[in-house]
Amino acid sequence: MRLDDVDGLRIATFGDGPRVILAVHGITASLMAWAAVGRRVPQGWSLVAMDLRGRGHSAGLPGPYGLPRHAEDVLRVADHVGAGPEAVLTGHSMGAYVAALAAAGRDFARVVLVDGGLPLPLPDGVDPAQALAATLGPALARLSMTYATAEEYVAFFRAHPAFAGRWNDDAEAYVRYDLTGPAGALRSRVAPEAAREDGRWLLTEPGRIGAALESIKSPLSLLRAPRGLLDQETGMLPDALVAAWTARLPGLSDEVLPDCNHYTILFDERCASLVADRLTRP
Repeated sequence: MRLDDVDGLRIATFGDGPRVILAVHGITASLMAWAAVGRRVPQGWSLVAMDLRGRGHSAGLPGPYGLPRHAEDVLRVADHVGAGPEAVLTGHSMGAYVAALAAAGRDFARVVLVDGGLPLPLPDGVDPAQALAATLGPALARLSMTYATAEEYVAFFRAHPAFAGRWNDDAEAYVRYDLTGPAGALRSRVAPEAAREDGRWLLTEPGRIGAALESIKSPLSLLRAPRGLLDQETGMLPDALVAAWTARLPGLSDEVLPDCNHYTILFDERCASLVADRLTRP
């Protein structure tokens, strides 16, 4: 892994091939979410992941946040690494929505959405703040907590339903990368206001996301995990929602990667290998 900075954005490059994959992480994640996939890209490829504004080692960059701002940052990184129209763009979870916005304004060889990217409209009468608390409440609570030791933070994640029985070195490296602060008062690097602002944008702008998807000229594909954020049986993107969007976007291909949940689709050895394979297929 090689590290660099682009106007304050931390980026990491896995591999040294001339063909480039640009990878965008989720709402409370970091570039390390892509490490397991990055190490598995074949010879001839490089995967470039970034810490989004307000996360990881880009946490000090100021707002405003919001997904369009992140899409601008992604394109800035693309220019910095020389990723032209032959590059592949991908994103996981919230990063898939960012990727869709970025691809609406620039052509890529392919755009691959990983367990995200399709609008999730609010039901009628549901307040965005309540919906945000319901969907991201535990994650947002974590951002305001402190931990006496790194081991305590690791233990917190190991007990997460998505990782229970599935813990590995990649998950641990991801968690340890996220820590900052003085001994005895360690905390996540994620800026809580960034996660809240991005979450509100995601929940209140389904029309802009849909318009972005319809504007993408590049080949577009979706990789889904059959299980959800808490390893529940219903995935992040249910079949009915995906069916509606594959009907609306005839060029959108859809594939469910078996035995993965929303997190392990990037961390589990088998799931990460499948993602790396799909990103680099001709």
